[in-house]
Amino acid sequence: MIEMRRKQLSFGDGLIAEEVSDLREGWMKHADAVLADEAIVAAVYEALAKRHPKSRCRGRRGTPADIVLRLLILKHIRNWSYEVLEREVRANLVYRDFTHVGAAKMPDAKTMGRWGLALGPEVLKQVHERIVTIAREQGVTTGQRMRVDTTVVETDIHHPTDNTLLWDTVRVITRGVRRLSQAIRRGVQGFRNRTRAARRRMLQIQRMTAKDRHHHQAQIYRELIEITEEVVDGARQVLRRTRAARGKDPIAALALGALRTEIADYCQLGDRVIDQARRRVLEGEQVPTAEKLYSIFEPHTDLIKRGKVLTPVEFGHKVFLAESEQGLITQYEVLTGNPSDEDHVEPSLDRHRDTFGRAPDLYGSDRGFYSERNVKACRDEGVTIVCIPQRGGKKTSKRDAYEKSAAFKRGQRFRAGIEGRISVLFRGRGMKRCLAEGRERFELLVGAAVLANNLMRIAALLMTRAPRRRRAA
Repeated sequence: MIEMRRKQLSFGDGLIAEEVSDLREGWMKHADAVLADEAIVAAVYEALAKRHPKSRCRGRRGTPADIVLRLLILKHIRNWSYEVLEREVRANLVYRDFTHVGAAKMPDAKTMGRWGLALGPEVLKQVHERIVTIAREQGVTTGQRMRVDTTVVETDIHHPTDNTLLWDTVRVITRGVRRLSQAIRRGVQGFRNRTRAARRRMLQIQRMTAKDRHHHQAQIYRELIEITEEVVDGARQVLRRTRAARGKDPIAALALGALRTEIADYCQLGDRVIDQARRRVLEGEQVPTAEKLYSIFEPHTDLIKRGKVLTPVEFGHKVFLAESEQGLITQYEVLTGNPSDEDHVEPSLDRHRDTFGRAPDLYGSDRGFYSERNVKACRDEGVTIVCIPQRGGKKTSKRDAYEKSAAFKRGQRFRAGIEGRISVLFRGRGMKRCLAEGRERFELLVGAAVLANNLMRIAALLMTRAPRRRRAA
């Protein structure tokens, strides 16, 4: 049964709160006030209540909604894994008090991981919008200035090449069939293990010199593709033959369905890997980026080219961020593919107006967002200083003078601040690389990192404001 908050506190809860009241960090008081908002807790409660039709009224008592959210936020504020989060909160009374776990039993890491999936990225976006609204109502941010940028958050994959993708397909499908054989009473017959042959050819391709590649690459790739096709076809035959097979014991029987689904999914991905390797290497075709598969483990991964010298190619997802002058991220979005930055100017202005009821006085971005249409759209919306440098082409004398003006240069210095915010999200909030599997978990990581950033910024701004009020009094 899911609750919004713990209805009855124990003696231990009160004792912990009293003992650690003077040990709390400065940000915790203000973050606690924001996270206590009824609309935020209700959004989390509604998401958790959907896990089962009668989660609201039946079953043993689950972890209340406000504890779920606070544990997720603390994880990203400290940039911990779920395992470290479990250990630290269990051992630290201050964290127990902040997360409202108190004297109760601390949930384990796997349970907390399932909570994230239960919430979903859409709920985190609702919480984010509510936190931005609270910041606006408290005067923390006014939305007078706005800076935007895009960055790339990596997925947890190795650098993809055709030979390593074929090798991944062979070893993963073979491993799945072996597990299926161990779970079935009579085992699996007729499946040939080709991992050694596939690995040998993969390493041959990896070690080739430029001269060897010209003469021998196609033949070795042909052999590797044939081995991968044999493994994929063999796995499908195993699935057909074992359709009515029974497990060795009740636990193995429960795992059979998941194993069969996993093998079938990897076979489908293997077909795509084989097709793109044959087209690219053997037929010399330039496979379109949209049709390429970069990992059988994270098939949602996009290839991103941003013209960076050190990282010309990145694998993950592009993320759009909009930030206010106080360092508060007012908008974020995980993008699909590699859309041009200039596509985001008008939508970001519309969302800013919906949030703050007005257009910003200054709109700052790098040259990737530039187009004549975007400059005109900003001016039509009422933006006073459109601080987007021209990209390419010869500048008119008027444009050149405008970009050399003091106001434009101040705007560009302000715009550079979002680079520091991205660095904080990467280093301090765990957004550099997503180690979790799947697109949904990827969006959860980005959303939780943004929430942690905003809570810390709100707390920092309110902490600097409090002494001034005391001096004025």
